[in-house]
Amino acid sequence: MAAPLLFRVAPLLRLRFYHHQQSRGLCFGLLNRRLFCASTEPSQTPEDSSSAGQNPDTTVLRVNEPPRFPRWSELDYQKWKEKEAEILQDIKPVISLVKDIIHSTRYLDGERLTAEDEKIVVEKLLAHHPHCEDKIGCGLDSIMVDRHPQFRQSRCLFVVRTDGGWIDFSYHKCLRRYVRDRYPSFAEIFIRKHLKMGS
Repeated sequence: MAAPLLFRVAPLLRLRFYHHQQSRGLCFGLLNRRLFCASTEPSQTPEDSSSAGQNPDTTVLRVNEPPRFPRWSELDYQKWKEKEAEILQDIKPVISLVKDIIHSTRYLDGERLTAEDEKIVVEKLLAHHPHCEDKIGCGLDSIMVDRHPQFRQSRCLFVVRTDGGWIDFSYHKCLRRYVRDRYPSFAEIFIRKHLKMGS
Protein backbone atom coordinates (compact mmCIF):
# COMPACT_ATOMS: atom_id res chain seq x y z
CA MET A 1 0.00 0.00 0.00
CA ALA A 2 2.85 2.37 0.82
CA ALA A 3 4.75 1.64 -2.40
CA PRO A 4 2.05 2.96 -4.82
CA LEU A 5 1.68 6.05 -2.64
CA LEU A 6 5.43 6.60 -2.74
CA PHE A 7 5.44 6.38 -6.56
CA ARG A 8 2.71 9.02 -6.73
CA VAL A 9 4.43 11.37 -4.32
CA ALA A 10 8.02 10.97 -5.64
CA PRO A 11 7.67 13.46 -8.56
CA LEU A 12 6.26 16.09 -6.18
CA LEU A 13 9.12 15.57 -3.75
CA ARG A 14 11.65 15.91 -6.56
CA LEU A 15 10.00 19.11 -7.71
CA ARG A 16 9.98 20.52 -4.17
CA PHE A 17 13.64 19.57 -3.72
CA TYR A 18 14.48 21.19 -7.04
CA HIS A 19 12.78 24.47 -6.12
CA HIS A 20 14.42 24.40 -2.67
CA GLN A 21 17.89 23.89 -4.20
CA GLN A 22 17.29 26.54 -6.81
CA SER A 23 16.16 29.10 -4.24
CA ARG A 24 19.36 28.50 -2.24
CA GLY A 25 21.50 28.84 -5.38
CA LEU A 26 22.89 25.31 -5.11
CA CYS A 27 21.55 24.02 -8.39
CA PHE A 28 24.14 24.22 -11.16
CA GLY A 29 21.81 23.43 -14.08
CA LEU A 30 22.30 19.66 -13.92
CA LEU A 31 19.19 19.02 -11.88
CA ASN A 32 17.19 21.34 -14.12
CA ARG A 33 18.08 19.41 -17.28
CA ARG A 34 17.99 15.93 -15.81
CA LEU A 35 15.24 16.00 -13.17
CA PHE A 36 12.50 14.12 -14.99
CA CYS A 37 14.58 12.23 -17.55
CA ALA A 38 14.07 8.48 -17.55
CA SER A 39 16.87 7.55 -19.97
CA THR A 40 19.93 5.99 -18.42
CA GLU A 41 23.21 4.57 -19.53
CA PRO A 42 26.11 2.89 -17.71
CA SER A 43 28.57 5.32 -16.18
CA GLN A 44 31.42 2.87 -16.48
CA THR A 45 32.28 -0.09 -18.63
CA PRO A 46 32.14 -3.67 -17.29
CA GLU A 47 35.95 -3.84 -17.47
CA ASP A 48 36.22 -0.86 -15.11
CA SER A 49 33.79 -2.36 -12.62
CA SER A 50 35.42 -5.79 -12.64
CA SER A 51 38.85 -4.26 -12.13
CA ALA A 52 37.52 -2.33 -9.16
CA GLY A 53 36.40 -5.55 -7.53
CA GLN A 54 32.69 -5.10 -8.32
CA ASN A 55 30.38 -7.59 -9.91
CA PRO A 56 30.56 -7.12 -13.75
CA ASP A 57 26.78 -7.66 -14.01
CA THR A 58 25.97 -4.62 -11.88
CA THR A 59 26.71 -1.21 -13.30
CA VAL A 60 26.08 2.24 -11.97
CA LEU A 61 23.62 4.16 -14.12
CA ARG A 62 23.65 7.85 -14.88
CA VAL A 63 21.04 10.04 -16.48
CA ASN A 64 21.33 11.09 -20.13
CA GLU A 65 20.35 14.43 -21.51
CA PRO A 66 16.55 14.80 -21.72
CA PRO A 67 15.02 13.66 -25.03
CA ARG A 68 14.86 16.34 -27.66
CA PHE A 69 11.46 16.75 -29.28
CA PRO A 70 11.14 18.13 -32.80
CA ARG A 71 10.24 21.78 -32.79
CA TRP A 72 9.19 24.23 -35.46
CA SER A 73 12.12 25.97 -37.04
CA GLU A 74 11.69 29.72 -37.15
CA LEU A 75 11.16 29.64 -40.93
CA ASP A 76 8.62 26.77 -40.82
CA TYR A 77 6.67 28.40 -37.99
CA GLN A 78 6.50 31.71 -39.86
CA LYS A 79 5.32 29.89 -43.00
CA TRP A 80 2.63 28.06 -40.99
CA LYS A 81 1.37 31.27 -39.38
CA GLU A 82 1.10 32.98 -42.78
CA LYS A 83 -0.76 30.00 -44.26
CA GLU A 84 -3.03 29.77 -41.20
CA ALA A 85 -3.99 33.42 -41.65
CA GLU A 86 -4.62 32.83 -45.37
CA ILE A 87 -6.88 29.82 -44.73
CA LEU A 88 -8.81 31.66 -42.02
CA GLN A 89 -9.33 34.62 -44.34
CA ASP A 90 -10.54 32.23 -47.04
CA ILE A 91 -13.12 30.32 -44.97
CA LYS A 92 -14.15 32.90 -42.35
CA PRO A 93 -16.86 34.59 -44.50
CA VAL A 94 -18.51 31.21 -45.19
CA ILE A 95 -18.39 30.20 -41.51
CA SER A 96 -19.88 33.55 -40.50
CA LEU A 97 -22.69 33.18 -43.04
CA VAL A 98 -23.54 29.62 -41.96
CA LYS A 99 -23.52 30.51 -38.27
CA ASP A 100 -25.76 33.47 -39.03
CA ILE A 101 -28.16 31.22 -40.99
CA ILE A 102 -28.28 28.52 -38.31
CA HIS A 103 -28.19 30.56 -35.10
CA SER A 104 -30.01 33.78 -35.93
CA THR A 105 -33.72 34.48 -36.37
CA ARG A 106 -33.24 35.36 -40.05
CA TYR A 107 -34.72 31.99 -41.02
CA LEU A 108 -37.52 30.09 -39.34
CA ASP A 109 -37.40 26.30 -38.94
CA GLY A 110 -38.07 24.66 -42.30
CA GLU A 111 -37.52 27.87 -44.27
CA ARG A 112 -35.72 27.82 -47.61
CA LEU A 113 -32.56 29.96 -47.97
CA THR A 114 -32.59 33.01 -50.20
CA ALA A 115 -31.11 32.56 -53.68
CA GLU A 116 -27.96 34.48 -52.69
CA ASP A 117 -27.32 32.48 -49.49
CA GLU A 118 -28.18 29.22 -51.24
CA LYS A 119 -25.66 29.88 -54.01
CA ILE A 120 -22.85 30.45 -51.48
CA VAL A 121 -23.79 27.37 -49.42
CA VAL A 122 -23.96 25.13 -52.51
CA GLU A 123 -20.72 26.39 -54.10
CA LYS A 124 -18.59 26.87 -50.99
CA LEU A 125 -19.88 24.03 -48.80
CA LEU A 126 -22.09 21.35 -50.32
CA ALA A 127 -19.87 20.94 -53.39
CA HIS A 128 -17.02 19.90 -51.06
CA HIS A 129 -18.97 17.43 -48.91
CA PRO A 130 -17.28 13.99 -48.96
CA HIS A 131 -20.64 12.42 -49.97
CA CYS A 132 -22.00 15.25 -52.08
CA GLU A 133 -23.55 12.99 -54.76
CA ASP A 134 -25.36 10.90 -52.14
CA LYS A 135 -26.69 14.02 -50.44
CA ILE A 136 -28.04 15.52 -53.69
CA GLY A 137 -29.41 12.17 -54.90
CA CYS A 138 -31.92 12.64 -57.72
CA GLY A 139 -31.31 16.40 -57.88
CA LEU A 140 -31.04 19.57 -55.81
CA ASP A 141 -34.20 21.64 -55.43
CA SER A 142 -33.12 23.97 -52.57
CA ILE A 143 -31.29 24.35 -49.27
CA MET A 144 -33.24 24.88 -46.06
CA VAL A 145 -32.50 25.26 -42.38
CA ASP A 146 -34.41 23.20 -39.81
CA ARG A 147 -34.12 21.28 -36.54
CA HIS A 148 -31.97 18.18 -36.63
CA PRO A 149 -34.23 15.08 -36.62
CA GLN A 150 -32.34 13.41 -33.74
CA PHE A 151 -30.97 16.39 -31.82
CA ARG A 152 -34.01 18.67 -31.70
CA GLN A 153 -32.21 21.45 -29.83
CA SER A 154 -29.82 22.05 -32.77
CA ARG A 155 -30.48 23.43 -36.20
CA CYS A 156 -28.62 22.44 -39.34
CA LEU A 157 -28.67 22.74 -43.11
CA PHE A 158 -30.69 20.36 -45.30
CA VAL A 159 -30.60 19.47 -48.98
CA VAL A 160 -34.12 19.44 -50.40
CA ARG A 161 -34.20 17.08 -53.40
CA THR A 162 -36.30 17.40 -56.53
CA ASP A 163 -38.40 14.40 -55.47
CA GLY A 164 -39.42 16.18 -52.23
CA GLY A 165 -37.06 14.25 -49.94
CA TRP A 166 -34.58 16.05 -47.75
CA ILE A 167 -31.40 15.16 -45.85
CA ASP A 168 -29.13 17.05 -43.47
CA PHE A 169 -25.45 17.72 -44.15
CA SER A 170 -22.58 18.84 -41.94
CA TYR A 171 -20.94 22.09 -42.92
CA HIS A 172 -17.93 21.05 -40.78
CA LYS A 173 -17.32 18.06 -43.05
CA CYS A 174 -17.55 20.34 -46.07
CA LEU A 175 -15.04 22.79 -44.62
CA ARG A 176 -12.59 20.05 -43.62
CA ARG A 177 -12.71 18.56 -47.12
CA TYR A 178 -12.30 22.01 -48.69
CA VAL A 179 -9.21 22.75 -46.58
CA ARG A 180 -7.70 19.32 -47.35
CA ASP A 181 -8.22 19.81 -51.09
CA ARG A 182 -7.06 23.42 -51.27
CA TYR A 183 -4.25 23.44 -48.66
CA PRO A 184 -2.99 19.82 -48.43
CA SER A 185 0.36 20.60 -46.77
CA PHE A 186 -1.18 22.49 -43.86
CA ALA A 187 -4.64 20.91 -43.73
CA GLU A 188 -4.28 18.48 -40.84
CA ILE A 189 -2.66 20.91 -38.41
CA PHE A 190 -5.23 23.58 -39.34
CA ILE A 191 -8.15 21.17 -38.91
CA ARG A 192 -6.85 20.00 -35.51
CA LYS A 193 -6.57 23.60 -34.36
CA HIS A 194 -9.68 25.20 -35.90
CA LEU A 195 -12.12 22.58 -37.29
CA LYS A 196 -12.00 19.65 -34.90
CA MET A 197 -15.18 17.74 -34.13
CA GLY A 198 -17.51 19.48 -31.73
CA SER A 199 -15.87 22.90 -32.09
